[in-house]
Amino acid sequence: MNQPFRIIPAKNSEVPILLSVPHCGTAFPEELIEQYKPVLALSPDDTDWFVDTLYDFVSEMGITMIAAHYSRWVIDLNRDPQSKPLYTDGRIITALCPTTTFVGESLYLDDRKEIDPEEIRRRVKLYYDPYHAKIESMLAELKNKFGKVLLWDCHSIRQVVPTIQKEKFPDLILGDADGTSASAKLIETTFNALKQGSYSVNHNHPFKGGYITRHFGQPNENQHALQLEMTKVNYMNDAEKQYDKERSTKMRKVLRSVFENLIEQL
Repeated sequence: MNQPFRIIPAKNSEVPILLSVPHCGTAFPEELIEQYKPVLALSPDDTDWFVDTLYDFVSEMGITMIAAHYSRWVIDLNRDPQSKPLYTDGRIITALCPTTTFVGESLYLDDRKEIDPEEIRRRVKLYYDPYHAKIESMLAELKNKFGKVLLWDCHSIRQVVPTIQKEKFPDLILGDADGTSASAKLIETTFNALKQGSYSVNHNHPFKGGYITRHFGQPNENQHALQLEMTKVNYMNDAEKQYDKERSTKMRKVLRSVFENLIEQL
């Protein structure tokens, strides 16, 4: 079995920031692949495409990245392991082990509506727990070294997902679980740095951070967590299918500035 994640280590002197990319994975385990509809599994559309590529400059800044290997259709690393809903405002939220796409299309050949609880437990043990345990250990190492640490959870989404909201999403959405996952100063620094670019920036709406941000963000213990959601057209082509060099270069410039400000503050 492949590792459920890969580590892209810091190339230069470490800083107290860790990046997580839980939804960039496109692989399916051998024992599961034949259960999915082939046309969907060949190009899993709910993937945060190329987000690990977009952020690959961070290793030069002393930042390590952990990135998922398997598709979120196998198991969603940013959901509560007990499947507790992240939002209660009526939006459609895919499950810990989804059976449909964001737009409600059935993923499995047998059109199953739910995954057997024992199978969910198996997937949690094999694919979910190792990712979260690795984050926990790397955060502990950085906190021991620096006295504080920031986890940055990286996400992207289509510009329009009607099952979540009818309108287009803003370019960037900073999530901090309504101010509870990071210190007010770190949140302010990040939000101000994001607004220095030419992008529209929202704060905690319509996304306030998923399970990773909410679980690992413990600012009272000098362990902070922030989530950044962005619309894919900001670094991909208009069809949201291919990586766009010009758009991604512009976005990377803003992200680099954000991390420079955060490193200085930390």
